[in-house]
Amino acid sequence: MACFIVPAVEAVAVTVAAQVVKTQEHKSAALNHISTENHTVAWSRKLAWLRNLLWGGVLLLAFEHVWHGEVVPFFPFLTAMNDPGDTVEMLHEMSTVGVTMAVIVTVVWGVVCFGADSIVRRKEGAVQ
Repeated sequence: MACFIVPAVEAVAVTVAAQVVKTQEHKSAALNHISTENHTVAWSRKLAWLRNLLWGGVLLLAFEHVWHGEVVPFFPFLTAMNDPGDTVEMLHEMSTVGVTMAVIVTVVWGVVCFGADSIVRRKEGAVQ
């Protein structure tokens, strides 16, 4: 019903964090996508990957919920908010399915970042 709200909240937080990190990297004049100091991919780029994964999932899930009539273009927007019994079910779904989806996407992103850093380190080692 509203499981996409949890990843959406994470996506908003990651979007803000990505902008802050990118601004700090610009200020330190170290915005090249691969940091030569520690042989890793820049944090702003990694956060952009997570941001894109989260927003893409949120858009697809929101579209699916609109398609099934669970999200409507008028107040209260979520059909589960009309009935208190449905609201409890919606909150349970958000706390189980929504949190699980957000955690899985973040863990997959972490694995991808680790792999990307490993590849960059290996290539940098081969060049030197």
